[in-house]
Amino acid sequence: METAGIKREDIGLESSKAMVESRLAADMLTVVPLRHPWRSAAVVIVLALVALLLYSVATNPEFQWPAVGHYLFNPLILAGVGMTLLLTVIIMILSCIGGTVVALMLISSSRLLSIPAKLFVWFFRGTPALVQLIFWYNLALLFKHIALYIPGYGTIFSIDTNDVITPFTAAVIALSLQESGYMAEIVRNGLKSVGHGQTEAALCLGMKPSLLMRRIVLPQAMRVIIPPTGNETINLLKTTSLVSTIAVGDLLYSAQSIYARTFETIPLLLVASFWYLAIVSITSIGQGYLERHFSRDEMATTGSALSTLQAHLFSFRKRVAS
Repeated sequence: METAGIKREDIGLESSKAMVESRLAADMLTVVPLRHPWRSAAVVIVLALVALLLYSVATNPEFQWPAVGHYLFNPLILAGVGMTLLLTVIIMILSCIGGTVVALMLISSSRLLSIPAKLFVWFFRGTPALVQLIFWYNLALLFKHIALYIPGYGTIFSIDTNDVITPFTAAVIALSLQESGYMAEIVRNGLKSVGHGQTEAALCLGMKPSLLMRRIVLPQAMRVIIPPTGNETINLLKTTSLVSTIAVGDLLYSAQSIYARTFETIPLLLVASFWYLAIVSITSIGQGYLERHFSRDEMATTGSALSTLQAHLFSFRKRVAS
């Protein structure tokens, strides 16, 4: 019996030595990288096309780069940039509030709340933003006056519709309603991403629904809500260019008002594009910081898992080497 045990130990030692030798031999092998000739050809073609494009843009006199530099900080252009930012901030705040309310109605167990919310999302996501802008701008064709009437008491107040629905007001109402439809789905998906067991555990601990929403649901849902909300903000920033059709003095409308007098269409469009790209770039940086802020727990967990894996691999290599 003792002889058989010793033989088994010898066999085990020999097999482990063979495994170690095979691994060391594999480490000593020369690794030849896989060649990608078609990828290299595609890179050369793309670089050539980019070089031709840059050369054409730099040498074509029709771009009128001196005019672009002249109008880049024009007071009218800067006023248009301010109006675009103001519209974006106001509309995004209103759409976040409205979208959150509609999202809570969507996840409600009451059909009296969920069905109107579904109809709201269906309608305002399904109709184009330009159609809604023109509709609200021409609301006076449907209602000449906006009045509050109480039966048995009479008219409390009455005001002309055109005095209320200005181009700026029409733009804010139309785009806020449309964005609220998109934000409702974003918030709903974020709230649904939190496990139902966590809400049940919090309720069992005696948390009120409002405290549960603030302390348990929203902090976790924000990791899902922030990325698409940032994308919607960027999309809204560009969508505000549609308000130029109803004479709101945004960035595009300011550029149009200048080239309508000077006929320098291409330079003014390049100026507008520059400012849109600059604002979108800054917004994207802010979005990245917000995503990292709300995902810091997940990043810490991922980092600890990677460090643990690296520690195990390092200790395994030390055992093999010894």
